[in-house]
Amino acid sequence: MSPSTSPTPTAATATDPPDPRRWRALAVLALAQFMVVLDVTIANVALPAIQTDLGFSALDLQWVVGAYTLTFGGLLLLGGRVADLLGRRRVLGLGLVLFAIASLGAGLAWSSGSLVAFRALQGVGAALLSPAALSIVTVTFAPGRERGIALGVWGALAGLGGTAGVVAGGVLIDSLGWEWVFFVNVPIALAALVAIPLTVDESRAEATTRSFDVAGAVLATVGVSALVLGVIRSEVLGWGAAEVLVLLGGGVLLLAAFAVVETRASAPLVPPRLGRSRSLVLSTVALALNGSAFIGMFFLSALFLQGVRGASAIETGLQFVPMGVTAVLGAVLAQSLVGRVGTRPVMALGAVIGGGSLLLLSGATGGAYAADVLPGFALYGLAVSLVGVPAQIEAVTEVTDQDAGAASGLLSAGFQVGAALGLAVITTLSTGRVDDLLGDGALQAVAQTAGFERGMQATAVLAVLVLAIAAVLPGRRAPARATDGAVAVPLAH
Repeated sequence: MSPSTSPTPTAATATDPPDPRRWRALAVLALAQFMVVLDVTIANVALPAIQTDLGFSALDLQWVVGAYTLTFGGLLLLGGRVADLLGRRRVLGLGLVLFAIASLGAGLAWSSGSLVAFRALQGVGAALLSPAALSIVTVTFAPGRERGIALGVWGALAGLGGTAGVVAGGVLIDSLGWEWVFFVNVPIALAALVAIPLTVDESRAEATTRSFDVAGAVLATVGVSALVLGVIRSEVLGWGAAEVLVLLGGGVLLLAAFAVVETRASAPLVPPRLGRSRSLVLSTVALALNGSAFIGMFFLSALFLQGVRGASAIETGLQFVPMGVTAVLGAVLAQSLVGRVGTRPVMALGAVIGGGSLLLLSGATGGAYAADVLPGFALYGLAVSLVGVPAQIEAVTEVTDQDAGAASGLLSAGFQVGAALGLAVITTLSTGRVDDLLGDGALQAVAQTAGFERGMQATAVLAVLVLAIAAVLPGRRAPARATDGAVAVPLAH
């Protein structure tokens, strides 16, 4: 629909009068994103209780996280495009409804399969609401100082959602049961649904066609799913098994087909002009590696703290808090450093600190929390931001309001797809080590500790790979350019 028939202007510009409701709208949109981020970390804390109650195997337990990240990451590109063309407020509302229904179903899950299915549906809802909400933030605030402040608030609240999730998860699990880590989303979603029509105007991109690249979305989602499943099955069957080779080869072919479809589609999920942005492409890869390391670290640590170190759910949540605090501090530091030395050195510094802190955590096997675990958590929180902030600043330098939804979806998809693939690899390596030692007669705690150590070493490798991205980034970008860009993505989804 053209701007002349849209309920409101497509985007804020420097000459438009500011919307007097814009800060209230930001609060509502940040609440919706807070819920999405909260759901990632809060579910990780609940994993041991979920495994016991629903009978998950050690290898299949990753699907409680993986089903969500796969559908979330695989459909984000479509979600961003749908929001741009059909209306961002409308798609935001639909995403919230789906997320609330899926959360209620997950809390009522009666088996491992039903929980995985509802988690996948949660990912669909998140893939609609997250890029829609971020696009609305972008087009509501004119380029410059206000947009920079708005995106800063957005990112900070999303980061706090991750920290709040581990604490709230511990409280809910110990007092009410793991089901409530999903039930808690329902009132948040309902509150946002009531507030959105009162604070948020409708907007959409200018377009001559309202078609959607459904084929591209299917190819991308199924291709990534095949790769992840191939990695998981390799633990049971071996890398040379026919099933594994078919899954991995099929995934690669499907993703190659996706690339071809995107060049020919009338309304591609990733407009070709975005694919030509070196800054955006490289930043997306950096965020994918960051997501792989972050989600893998969180998954392993939540199980290790409770299963080996004997922490309760609430104790586990509190032990993650320092990481959230240093992540916020790291975001402030990263923005300052980028203005002085550019994106490449800051990202490289984050990669080095990230790899070192994860190796430090891999040796946290028996000492007191303050000496054995805390230093690694605190340093890794800093590292996540030192990679994420320059990646965001670099990414947005060449993106306009017209592509806000598509670019938001691409960046978020990079993080989520990287998280799903990385989690599959890390879990397979960790579980394989545990099974080998148990087969040799090792004690359960000894085997789990060794599996944690190997998994953390794998996450360290992923974190250090960001150095290769930093080395080939186009160059320095000042913070002022970031505030004029169209998108930003939370440091951790």
